[in-house]
Amino acid sequence: MKSPLIKWLILSIALILVTEIFKKTIHFDDLVYNSLSEQLTSQQVEKFLGFQKEWQWVGYVFIPIFLLIKTIIIATILYIGLFFSNKDLKFKNLWDIVLKAEFIFLLIPVFKIIWFYFFQPNYNLEDIQNFYPLSALNIVGYKDLETWFIYPFQTLNLFELAYIIYLGYQVGKLTNTNTDNGLKLVAYSYVPALLLWAVTIMFFTLNYS
Repeated sequence: MKSPLIKWLILSIALILVTEIFKKTIHFDDLVYNSLSEQLTSQQVEKFLGFQKEWQWVGYVFIPIFLLIKTIIIATILYIGLFFSNKDLKFKNLWDIVLKAEFIFLLIPVFKIIWFYFFQPNYNLEDIQNFYPLSALNIVGYKDLETWFIYPFQTLNLFELAYIIYLGYQVGKLTNTNTDNGLKLVAYSYVPALLLWAVTIMFFTLNYS
């Protein structure tokens, strides 16, 4: 059984690789160039893209740091929510199941690649930024939606649902109960935190858009 640190490292590398494959597949640099060329001169755009490539390594460093912070916060939320139901619960075990659940989100860029390669070959940077597979946003569309509503509609997706169900299943095993009990514990801890996060993003988007 791999330790949580090994899982975190594998997840970070996998996310970096999938992200880079996605960017190459959709010709991300060309999309950025076309988008910026409407506002800037060609020299300014070239300078921006050169600066972006020079500091590309920052993105590679940010991904594992972001995953570390995110998974630890979620594990902490679960730990607080489960503390009174199981005093022998170890934080390391919760962090381990959160890391395993995060692998579900690796499917998102894969679905994006499939969608834009086979189903929507004509797209722009805005389409890429606002597309979230198997989400409520794809049903209502983003063009006629207020900007501050986009994130919560993206959050309502089947990947998030699968993530919650998987966490519930693993929590049920960890507490020696069942999936129903695990889902209740996740619903009392993780789900309110997710809703609070979505509301926070809506608030900042509304105030700074």
